[in-house]
Amino acid sequence: MIVFTCILLINPQAWVPALKPLRIAFLSAGLAAGSLLWERWRERKALGLTREVVICFALLAWSCMTVPLSYWPGGSVATLTDEYIKAVIVFWLLANVIVTERRLAVLTTVLMLCTIPLAIMAVKNYASGTFIAESDVVARIAGYGQGLSANLNDLALMLNLLLPLSIARLLSAKTTWVRALCAAVIAISVSAVVVTFSRAGFLGLAAISVLYFLRMIRRRGGDRMWAVSMLLVALFSLPLIPANYVERISTVTSVDSDPTGSSQARWRDIIAAGQFVGQHPIIGAGMGMDVLALNQVRGAKWVQVHNVYLEYAVDLGLPGATLFLLLLFGVFKGVWVSRKRLAQMPEHRDLFLLVEALETSLIVFAISGFFYPIAYDLFFYYIGGLALGASAVTRHTLSLANQSS
Repeated sequence: MIVFTCILLINPQAWVPALKPLRIAFLSAGLAAGSLLWERWRERKALGLTREVVICFALLAWSCMTVPLSYWPGGSVATLTDEYIKAVIVFWLLANVIVTERRLAVLTTVLMLCTIPLAIMAVKNYASGTFIAESDVVARIAGYGQGLSANLNDLALMLNLLLPLSIARLLSAKTTWVRALCAAVIAISVSAVVVTFSRAGFLGLAAISVLYFLRMIRRRGGDRMWAVSMLLVALFSLPLIPANYVERISTVTSVDSDPTGSSQARWRDIIAAGQFVGQHPIIGAGMGMDVLALNQVRGAKWVQVHNVYLEYAVDLGLPGATLFLLLLFGVFKGVWVSRKRLAQMPEHRDLFLLVEALETSLIVFAISGFFYPIAYDLFFYYIGGLALGASAVTRHTLSLANQSS
């Protein structure tokens, strides 16, 4: 899973073409799944089938059932096999592999370190003037090569989802050099999100800042000091914000003021998606077919709806959207309950901070989901699987604590 995680984020095959034919991501994930199955069979242990995993499999089953009724069955099969099944497998793997606090800590540390090349590439592209012209009004940087962060908006989302893990490692660091490393990762990640000029990225960054400030200011000791320090750093960094950034972000609250026209177009697509769902509430257009469905409603624009929840509703109908919402709520409730319980146990502070970070990442995804067409990508399913594993680790830890007492 560690190897797969590094490949997933850093995407070395994009920089070393000789790796492409080896399918290293598929091999590493396959080895992880095979190892897990062998371990459980050898030790005669049952596979973890929590309520959330069952809901995830039910969503997969519903997706398969709707393929024959899809607007383009072949396209739905391609989306199912090329994207969604992989996400489901990773979700299931993480929920079963993360069984100890040490594994959770190691994997979250790897995730933090993997953000470094992503953030450095974003800052480098901005500093060197490597832009892609979105319009004559706004020039935006290129993303990170290929993979999940190829698009600069997806790059901002990835950095936002992993930023809370870096904050957790900072707050739990025991040595000065580790704190310095974590602080540097946080600083460059925030800078990278800003230079993407992503409005959804700004909302995610704002959510992280507000949540952590309110939580840490209420806690005693060093956390309160960190909260004040972060606030001061943010205030002193305001003069460093790129030109036109505030103007770009202000279009979040005023759709009609966006000079690029992207906000208006996305709002038009949301209206069209709502109309389609109203006309096809049970059986949608088929997995990955929201583009064809929207073309039918508002004309041939060949653009996806930038909203995860509407994407599920358009493709899989209200049953599919409901299953996804149940999955998201179930995973979030697990880490929320875990954080509440661990808050009363200062001896498990490190685990508490990781669970708190994953809860924050899920909140960021829930907010960002209103602005991204990433229903079947790994963004949620990786963080969700990690959160599900963290909830299981918390239950095991609390069970041992109760037995010893």
